[in-house]
Amino acid sequence: MKLHSVKIDTWIKPDLLAQLFSEQFGTKGLSWLDSDASENGEWSIIGVNPKEVISCKKKKTINAKDSPFNKLQTIKSGFWMGWLSYEAGAWLEPKNKWQNSEVATLWIASYDPIIKINLFKQEIFIEGSKLSDIKSYKSLIENMNEKEVRCNNKLEFDFSSLNLAKNSEIFKKNIKKIKKLISIGDIFQANLTTKCEIKTKGNYNFLDIYLKIRNNLKAPFGGIIVNNFEKEEAVLSTSPERFLKIDSKGYVETRPIKGTRPRNKDKEVDAFNAIELITNDKDRAENIMIVDLLRNDLSKVCEIGSIIVPELLKLESYSKVHHLTSVIRGKLRKDKTWIDLLKACWPGGSITGAPKIRSCQRLFDLEGFERGPYCGSFIKIDWNGEFDSNILIRSFVLKNQSIKVYAGCGIVYDSNPNEENEEMKWKLLPLINSLK
Repeated sequence: MKLHSVKIDTWIKPDLLAQLFSEQFGTKGLSWLDSDASENGEWSIIGVNPKEVISCKKKKTINAKDSPFNKLQTIKSGFWMGWLSYEAGAWLEPKNKWQNSEVATLWIASYDPIIKINLFKQEIFIEGSKLSDIKSYKSLIENMNEKEVRCNNKLEFDFSSLNLAKNSEIFKKNIKKIKKLISIGDIFQANLTTKCEIKTKGNYNFLDIYLKIRNNLKAPFGGIIVNNFEKEEAVLSTSPERFLKIDSKGYVETRPIKGTRPRNKDKEVDAFNAIELITNDKDRAENIMIVDLLRNDLSKVCEIGSIIVPELLKLESYSKVHHLTSVIRGKLRKDKTWIDLLKACWPGGSITGAPKIRSCQRLFDLEGFERGPYCGSFIKIDWNGEFDSNILIRSFVLKNQSIKVYAGCGIVYDSNPNEENEEMKWKLLPLINSLK
């Protein structure tokens, strides 16, 4: 495939471009991997009007032919974006119990052309195989009349079903159960999550909802993807966490997050929170435990001796929280692909626990609900075969006028239920408040 790239002479913000192209082509099939111009958020990428779609759903009976990983094997060269749900693990560990989800387990589409926006340099490129399509996209941009996002100020949501007090009580009880499991040596750590549901008042454009959320919650691995088969199904993300990346030379990177503290408007309090996080023995131990787990996962598909940890327990600060992040890298073996890497590491260690399979079993028993795309990944395959993915935390799953919002915490032996519950709120409340 011969690839063409055309640069746009003027700078236009990605939110305006997303709105322009969704108005032209509709939001069904929209993929917008939205970044925040931080160290890991240099590029924003928009795809509309998909050329090909591959999808599947989790069923009660696991059949190999329905495996999302087998379906990913059918992907041809091109530019692909989509999501893979947490319950895809059912095809890797079929003896485990996994929840069923009404949302697609796999949804991924190819786009040609695509729009790439460099947020650092404020440059826009249109890339594709057909010059005629590229010129058509270019003309749309150059003929724009409005230069500001047209916000829908009439968005209304029903928060009456929220019962955060009940969520907290269940969450704390489950923490105590996990601590007991740890005390008897059943597991070492588990990432416990909670779920709440908000109803939309009316049939709103998914992009309008995402634009409202992103005003307060930009992130390096955010975005929106809309299933073009299902009328009312989409995933919205404000995730700060990369899952897996493979560059053009075959080097692999993963960036697990473990350890969280709230931001504060008072600079002294904010600095204290950051220092307390960096020096906290419990948070440091939790992070290192997941680093070791991911080192083991990468070792299944990476060259012997190639795995390193160039950054350990690094402080990263976002609009609402501070995080502890580590970086693990390795070199993918020549006989392995990005799909092999996904299978070796799925689901992500930072959102399951240690040992991973046993933690997944216990979380199934305790949580009692599907995670769906939450704790899964947005995934991207570039023209040149480069692969990137996030961990879908700080995310929303939209289906049938319902918005499901999730939050979670890593639980270890010395976790305090009240403190973990407060951490859950630090993560959950900004998501809920972004809709108000």
